[in-house]
Amino acid sequence: MASLEDQIREEAMKLGFVACGFCDADATVPEAGAGLFDFLAEGRHGEMSWLEGRKEQRAAPKGLWPNCKSVIALAMSYAPDEDPRALAGQGDVGRISVYAQGKDYHDVVKKKLKALARWLVAETDCELKVFVDTAPVMEKPLSAAAGIGWQGKHTNLLSRTHGNWLFLGVIYTTLELEADAPASEHCGSCTACIDACPTGAITSPHRIDARACISYLTIELHGPIPHQYREQIGNRIYGCDDCLAACPWNSFAETAQRHAKFLPREELRAPKLADLLALDDAAFRAKFSGSPIKRIGRNRMVRNCLIAAGNSGDAGLRVHVQPHVADPDPVVAEAARWALDKL
Repeated sequence: MASLEDQIREEAMKLGFVACGFCDADATVPEAGAGLFDFLAEGRHGEMSWLEGRKEQRAAPKGLWPNCKSVIALAMSYAPDEDPRALAGQGDVGRISVYAQGKDYHDVVKKKLKALARWLVAETDCELKVFVDTAPVMEKPLSAAAGIGWQGKHTNLLSRTHGNWLFLGVIYTTLELEADAPASEHCGSCTACIDACPTGAITSPHRIDARACISYLTIELHGPIPHQYREQIGNRIYGCDDCLAACPWNSFAETAQRHAKFLPREELRAPKLADLLALDDAAFRAKFSGSPIKRIGRNRMVRNCLIAAGNSGDAGLRVHVQPHVADPDPVVAEAARWALDKL
């Protein structure tokens, strides 16, 4: 009869996960917690105060749930079918990170995790908790400890089979599961991800300063985008895929296993900046319903589009930028003035 671990893996594959591994709650890379504390102490987290607020719980599974004995790490692929860098330099459109072009991964992955959890409770009567990116859980170090991949020099999880286009989910459980061997690293001397970063946010292997990262600047940062990064942002209006897209291991990614709900909505592949700049709050909410983009709100999206418009070199966008000079949000108004000066 198949072991419980093999049964869990089989059930996970049925649900659309491409990788599943196990590690002990006590045996998870202690240096990951130390790295988190250093990251916070140096202020590299910027405005992400939620990282600071629950750092002790995030540093180790038992810090969040003392009853946890094992961790089940799972991954779901969202590998794109084309190079997301192909839109670079197309000034009239905005670039949206691959992960945000389809359905909100939080909802999709959590639904599948809950289905796996219901099956596991029915089989074993265990206690468990499921997590997808919104709780104080270090999904990437846990996944590496569970053997489903290693953290590349860009700090994202990387698999020899699936590349680095992976959404991660974690289950904490009271079951004592047999741990898998931790993943070994296979980056070698490659620095493709570091070299690809437009703003130099990857300051050295496995070390990121979020304050310079375009994903942070366009998604997490509420205020004005610092002037020293604006030109490097180009036409990126939500996130950045450059370090992920540069990884050579993506040539092995199995795009056929991508979950159907992560397929891009056609209108988000290459949205026109002029159309996005015309959005009011209601139109923004309607357009991005069911998308992770919705959480940044209309003002931040318009701010980002104004920066992209300023970088476009397209004088035809001036007419779409001009009305935002009088925007009641001072951050939006300042971005509009900057864009007009650039154009």
